[in-house]
Amino acid sequence: MSYSIIGFGAVGQALARAFARKNIDVTVASRRPPETLIQQARAIGPTVVPRTLQEAIASDTIFLAVPFWEHREVAKQIATWQGKTIIDTTNAYGVAVADLDGLPSSAVVAKAFAGARFVKGFNHLPAAVLAADPNVNGGSRVVFLSSDDETAVAPVAALAEQLGFAPVALGPLKDGGLLVQAKGNSWAQLIFKDLVKFR
Repeated sequence: MSYSIIGFGAVGQALARAFARKNIDVTVASRRPPETLIQQARAIGPTVVPRTLQEAIASDTIFLAVPFWEHREVAKQIATWQGKTIIDTTNAYGVAVADLDGLPSSAVVAKAFAGARFVKGFNHLPAAVLAADPNVNGGSRVVFLSSDDETAVAPVAALAEQLGFAPVALGPLKDGGLLVQAKGNSWAQLIFKDLVKFR
């Protein structure tokens, strides 16, 4: 299984740290050429490898960590996303509700990635918290997952556990997606809830 993170801002780097902590290889890419990411990637760890956007798209599982509307540019890179899993970490804070056609922001993103197995997740925590070790006082930091494809959630949940998090499935996007999205200038109920699960 190959992994990539598209977007190497605060959230993308936070996710890269999670992979580096577990020595799992991950490709990182952004709008900038890969050589401009080398210094930041090396500072995170040797398993974090900058590549081009096209190389990142070749991965099996892709974390989408770009500003909300930039998802369209990424989605246009290939005609079909069949066989790939997209994990949407975007937030639409500041995006007018009318611009979302009455849909949860994650449903808008899902429509752009035709054929993909699509999961909303890893988006409810501030980047600094997401970057921190998810092992907290003997428990694991919670990440929420939501998808209209039940079969897509299990492998993403397994990856979350591998990275040290405690995944909590919230159901389909119309329910779970609404709990972890920004809408206009407000945040949904579970955004910023830093929860820890004890086994």
